[in-house]
Amino acid sequence: MAINRKIQTLDEFTIQQLRDFPKATGELSSLLRDMGLAAKRVHVEVNKAGLVDILGDAGTTNVQGEEVKKLDVYANNQFMGVLRHGISCAGIGSEELDDVVVFDDEISNQSKYVCLFDPLDGSSNIDVNVSIGTIFSVYRRVSELGKPATREDFLQPGTKQVAAGYMIYGSSTMMVYATRRGVNGFTLDQSIGEFTLSHPDIKCPDKGKIYSVNHGNFFQYDEPVRKYINVCQTKDKTNGGPYTQRYIGSMVADVHRNLIKGGIFMYPGTTDKPKGKLRLMYECNPFAYIAEIAGGKATNGKQRILDIQPTDVHQRTPMFIGSKLMMEELETFLNA
Repeated sequence: MAINRKIQTLDEFTIQQLRDFPKATGELSSLLRDMGLAAKRVHVEVNKAGLVDILGDAGTTNVQGEEVKKLDVYANNQFMGVLRHGISCAGIGSEELDDVVVFDDEISNQSKYVCLFDPLDGSSNIDVNVSIGTIFSVYRRVSELGKPATREDFLQPGTKQVAAGYMIYGSSTMMVYATRRGVNGFTLDQSIGEFTLSHPDIKCPDKGKIYSVNHGNFFQYDEPVRKYINVCQTKDKTNGGPYTQRYIGSMVADVHRNLIKGGIFMYPGTTDKPKGKLRLMYECNPFAYIAEIAGGKATNGKQRILDIQPTDVHQRTPMFIGSKLMMEELETFLNA
């Protein structure tokens, strides 16, 4: 059988990147490959979810007060288990857990990194076969190596991320991750069971024609946000409008589309939830990091997302993220 040598797997790509930095330890590359392994396991269950007893509610609520889905629990266990049994992670924080988990053993205590993740974003869509995903970020520890990780390791601003990424389980399963060197996307080739490089050096277009927002909350948004949405709908063709509204209700799917095609995603605060609903550490920071590396922007409406100093691992924030020029257009309304 002929082998296509043009195909580059995730393992090959991370090893190639490692060869460009002779002094690198390979720990971050190993952690990213661990995330890819867990994602493949989740992919298998997502794709047979209708055939096994894994759909529906698990009968519990998470720390956010939301109903936990069975697949949420499975995904959380897979990512935590893979990282716990690896050699590259000192501890994790998960949207599904009340508090961070420190891997207090001899090998983990020597690890330089901690990882925070949303194991299954968009899980309310599981039962209706809509694209869902995983979001993660990686931070270098600030605590002393050789000792257990501390809470301070997990409460760092987004600027301190060394890597961030997401998996999207849709018509195909993809893993997209960013480091300071760029954003790259890998599609799972089921014939060989490997993520293969399919979207090298992703750049977010400076402008797009898509805006993503929950119109059902329109009258709960602040006036500047409502004014911008009205402009999106009424902008004339000479100014590149009107924009097309697309809102899946799964942040991974919405932001992934806009990252590739250009667009803006908005999840403002509302009168009921002025601090917003999205989690800073598990959703906003990772995507803000990816967007900025790809050439986009991300703010909470007042400041850059990555500059926010977190005070709690489950902290929430409003979120505006997308193409650079569309974000700048939005900011003229927010700063008026």
